[in-house]
Amino acid sequence: RNMSSAGPEGRKKMRECDGLIDSLVYYIQGAIADHEPNDKATENCVCILHNLSYQLEIELPESYAQSIYMQRRNISSNDKTAGCFGTRSRKVKEKQQDTPLPEEKSNPRGVESLWHSTLIRIYLSLIAKSTRSYTQEASLGALQNLTAGTGPMPFAVARTVVQKANGLPSIRTMLHVSHPTVKKTAVSLLRNLSRNTSLQSDIAREVLPDLVLILPESVPGSDIVCETTVSICYTLYNLTQSSSHNARLLLSADGLPKIITISMNDSNMFSKASRAASVLLYSLWSHTDLHSAYKK
Repeated sequence: RNMSSAGPEGRKKMRECDGLIDSLVYYIQGAIADHEPNDKATENCVCILHNLSYQLEIELPESYAQSIYMQRRNISSNDKTAGCFGTRSRKVKEKQQDTPLPEEKSNPRGVESLWHSTLIRIYLSLIAKSTRSYTQEASLGALQNLTAGTGPMPFAVARTVVQKANGLPSIRTMLHVSHPTVKKTAVSLLRNLSRNTSLQSDIAREVLPDLVLILPESVPGSDIVCETTVSICYTLYNLTQSSSHNARLLLSADGLPKIITISMNDSNMFSKASRAASVLLYSLWSHTDLHSAYKK
């Protein structure tokens, strides 16, 4: 667990170690099957996998990158070829969102397991069944890592979490736990998931009222609450930017007074939260059909 957080070279060596990732996954599967999701070894295994999934998209060997980013659709020869990673073109991102991964291997080995649906379901199972905050945080954090990029892999993982594995109810529960870093990581994961336009209606229906509920009534009182507030505001921004329906949902959940209060604070300590709330307000005002409702 300590070595897995030793930086890029350490992660690379551990990902390449024959049988290591498979053994970690095997152990966790056994713990879940034996109804023992709270033992310390399971926590250690999940924390290692969490660390090994960090920056996975940009640290993958070229052979995997070519396999994963194989385009299934015929792209016009007039289009510029997109690189595997790091492109910021909106058109390219839209294409990447539509590009499915190659078919999953039924028996993934080694690094392939890190983004496989089997492990994604394991993380969601641990989020639902474990009561250890470190295990919950590491499971949420691994999913956050896997959904952090802009390529096909993060969007495919996001679809698996939301649509194939029905993970939103378990994530929603984590929004209401008392442990602040678990809550913060759950919100950060939802922020990543909400970038995927095809999932926004599902996410809004399932968790938008909960996000509004956990917004502080006034300016956040600590760094970690401030960071959580920033992520909530940008998640709500993603969900409402192109959807008047979702903006109305936010309004009916009494989110507007909270957002206004947060936006009006200009102290240096909480400027990020204030700025995020202001960006959200500006976006909400773009829905002209809601102006009269906003004014009321």
